[in-house]
Formats: sequence, structure tokens, C-alpha cells
Amino acid sequence: MRKTVVISLFLILVAGVALEQTPSLPSVNLLGAHDVSGRGCISCHAPVSGNIAPDAAAEGVPRAMEFAPWGASTVPLYGKTIAFGDEGRYVEVFPDKISTRNREVDGILLCLSCHDGNVTPPSMMVGQSFEQRIGLMPRSVYGNQPIPTLLGNDNTTGGNYANDHPVGTEAVIPSGDGLVWVNDSFTVVPGSPYAQFVSHYGRPSLTPGRSANPWGVNSSGQPFVLCTTCHNQHVMTVYVSSTANQIADDGGGKFYPTFFFVNGPYNPNSTSAANSSAASPTQFCRQCHFTDSNEAHNSNTVTTMLQNY
Repeated sequence: MRKTVVISLFLILVAGVALEQTPSLPSVNLLGAHDVSGRGCISCHAPVSGNIAPDAAAEGVPRAMEFAPWGASTVPLYGKTIAFGDEGRYVEVFPDKISTRNREVDGILLCLSCHDGNVTPPSMMVGQSFEQRIGLMPRSVYGNQPIPTLLGNDNTTGGNYANDHPVGTEAVIPSGDGLVWVNDSFTVVPGSPYAQFVSHYGRPSLTPGRSANPWGVNSSGQPFVLCTTCHNQHVMTVYVSSTANQIADDGGGKFYPTFFFVNGPYNPNSTSAANSSAASPTQFCRQCHFTDSNEAHNSNTVTTMLQNY
């Protein structure tokens, strides 16, 4: 009897300690791969006027948004037509110069200047996720195959964008089921199926940011997907909720694991033994792909497996 009591008290103590323990933030610079071997911010931004292309400077393009190595109208991506996703169903025609200053430039074209795989592989990008290379994914959830980072030049036959998630003016973000698009912004109807989803996960990619909205607006007034809708290029390893942009009604100020610069909780290392919760990578995608969510099918008891730092 005494042994049983001692063992029970020990198990209760261990359980209490386990509940109080929280994982520590990884010891990695938040810029991660985008620190570019110490080059840092100047890899993407021009801090001095000498790096500004003449025609961009003349037209008043903010220096902080200019891409340092570029000329404003000589980069191959300017004016280029690219067919994304679903065998090229989503066709994007880029502006012909940076001084156009729309979201297609700063939300897509700037990203592809490295991630198209034409210039960077010899010096910076090797086509494998930085997190995977430095051992931040110990469970090898993707097996032994390298997690790709390049678009277009992706080691497929001929290289193409047709196997990449669509972005651009034709990749419209759908609304409905309580997600409302009005006045160039998203709102959520209280008590709706989408509101139920927000209470289980949130909508970090569909909430206005501090400096810019994470979507573009096409000529028909519809929201469209940018690279920066799903990715925050400045933070690789952690997502921080706020009062205005909560995760599962957490009140704000919580820190969540994320990978691949994803703009929201996204932890492929977490698994669920029971089927009573959904993984954060799945929930992240359901912000836009809501018709594939539990709540869209009137299943309102499946919460999100979330981990706080």
C-alpha cells in the first residue's frame, strides 16, 4: 500500500513538472536562411542611394523596398509571364519595372528573384530547406529527401512553375461561410462556420499586417495570393500572436513554432495520436481552403494541436 502511494505521488509530481515545462525558442537568428550567410537585410534591401536603379529613384521608389542588385527594368522577371499551379492554370504577367510599385512586385517578384533558382544556387540556395540542413527537424517528417526551396528550376524535367502553389492576380482567395471580403479587407461574421474555425486556429494570413495587407487586389477588386500571404520573409522559426490577430482565442502575446517562414503556427514535427485535433500545417492551409475544413462540414469539436514556446 505504501509503495502504491509513493508511486502515485511520484507520477503526480512528474506530471506536474511536465505540464509546467515549455520548449525554449530555437537558438537560430530569426532571419534564418534570409540572413544569407551574414549579408542580412542588405541582401534584399538597398540601404544607400548608390544601390538604387536610376529610373526607380527618379520615380520616387522607396529605397527600403528596392532590391539591391537589381536594375529597375533589366531583370529577366520584369514583364515575364509565368503559369502557376494545376498545369499552368493560373497565369501571372509581371509588371515591366519596379517603379510600378504594386503588390505583384513586392509580394511575388521580389521573392522569385532568388527563389526562381536561376541566380542563387551557386552562391546561396542549394535547393534544400535551411531548417532541414541545420537539424531543426529532428523527426525527419519529410523522410530523407531534401525539402525544396526553388521554384521553376526545381530539378523536374525542364523545370516549371506548374507544380507550385499559384500566386498572382488569377489566384483569388475565396470567401464565404462567414469569411467576408468587403472594402478591400476580410471580416468574419460572428457565429459563422468560419468564426468557429478561427476559434480553433485563427486567420493569421488573412488579417491586415502592421505595414501592409498580406494579399493583393486585382483589377476586378478581388483578393489574390502573394508569396507573402503565406510567408513572413523576416521570421523563420516563430509566430507571435497579437490582440488583433489571435491564435485560437489566445488573447495575444503567445509564441508558436513555425517552419519555412510560414506566416502562422506551422509545426510538422507535432503529431496527434488521437483524431480529436488537427495538425497546425493542415489548419494553416484551411484559412483559404476553408471548404476542406472540419467546420465547413459542421464538425465543430476538432481543435488544433498547438504548442507554445
